Amino acid sequence: MNVLTEAATTLRRMTTLDNPAIARVIRQVSAEYGLTADKGYTVADPNLDELYQLYSQPGHAYWVIEQDGKVVGGGGVAPLTCSEPDICELQKMYFLPEARGKGLAKKLALLAMDHAREHGFTRCYLETTAFLKEAIALYEHLGFEHIDGPLGCTGHVDCEVRMLKTL
Repeated sequence: MNVLTEAATTLRRMTTLDNPAIARVIRQVSAEYGLTADKGYTVADPNLDELYQLYSQPGHAYWVIEQDGKVVGGGGVAPLTCSEPDICELQKMYFLPEARGKGLAKKLALLAMDHAREHGFTRCYLETTAFLKEAIALYEHLGFEHIDGPLGCTGHVDCEVRMLKTL
């Protein structure tokens, strides 16, 4: 079921067929911003090529954005590991340049938080890096507040910006 379809842009839940495409997006955007595997960024996640399988678990969800039939971005939400059960994490929000500046990340983040509320989460956590100034501005606009220390066991040691929002 399509959540958003405008002209040739579609925001929808990912399928197993999207695994290679969204992994390419994440690798390309990571390279663009210098987010290397040796620093513990998403590009180092062992499940990067199998995101559909990961996000098919209870409480998890991942959406992709297609433009003209090409996956150009995506993002998801999942329970925060090693944490209180009411906290979820906004995860793997990556968008190619052609998908930026159109409000798609905001729509996807709002959809993810709605999904989280529907699954009983009361707080949403995220980690990012100071290099991603546009992302931080979006998260602040959405009501995320900066917090001092990390939550959970994300493994993203170089994500020095940590934010939390009450849902």
